Amino acid sequence: MNQKKQQGSLEDIPEALRDIPISPPSSSSLNLKWIMLGLAGVIMVVLAILGIMRLVSSPSPTTTVSVEPTPPSTPTPEPETVENILGHLPYEEADPSQLKAITNDGRIKLRKKAADRFLQMQRDARTNGIILTPISGFRTVKEQEYLFFEIKRQRNQDTRKRAEVSAPPKYSEHHTGYAIDIGDGQVPATNLSEKFEQTPAFRWLENNAAKYSFELSFPPNNPQGISYEPWHWRYVGDADSLKTFYEAQQLQNKSSSQENTVN
Repeated sequence: MNQKKQQGSLEDIPEALRDIPISPPSSSSLNLKWIMLGLAGVIMVVLAILGIMRLVSSPSPTTTVSVEPTPPSTPTPEPETVENILGHLPYEEADPSQLKAITNDGRIKLRKKAADRFLQMQRDARTNGIILTPISGFRTVKEQEYLFFEIKRQRNQDTRKRAEVSAPPKYSEHHTGYAIDIGDGQVPATNLSEKFEQTPAFRWLENNAAKYSFELSFPPNNPQGISYEPWHWRYVGDADSLKTFYEAQQLQNKSSSQENTVN
């Protein structure tokens, strides 16, 4: 009976499958499987540890701050100063090509703009009965040298006393071609003296010279300490003449202030 059942069960299995032998897995294949699984687990643990170590050891990102380079410090320039000799400021000698005669003989000259304005002033004064006589205009350094040292010698003057009425060479406004000494043609005895201020010519200049851009260079109690010269006038009617006179005065004032501060 049992044999019939076994035969019947075998007959139910397809013939192709009946030809494949069925054997239980060996113990050695099971051991290899567990070894492989263990190695895979160990590898995963090692990789996890290495990843953690890499995160810990890697430097944290830092914020980069751009710093502008500090420019090198520029030294503060020393204030410019102007030396003076006995109150007189230095002036450069005008270019002769820039001069124009204001007298018929061509002996007295001024810068062209100053010459034109003086001639106009002279004509307008004459319509009022005033004769403005030019006594001296542009002077070279050589001419100023004679006026200062030779006249000083002839008059036996002290240097400081001479400097009160005449500038040393290279320190005269007459070098610029903008300065002029004016007299009264009707009262020539007052020329180059303080008495000139009592003449009609001086009074007319006081009231009208500024209209022609002329001003008195050395009024009473002037800051340079030069003696009062009512006959000495200068042209300040353009940028160059203003710079020539006022820049020198400003620099001198700065120098005096610094000296007073130190003292």
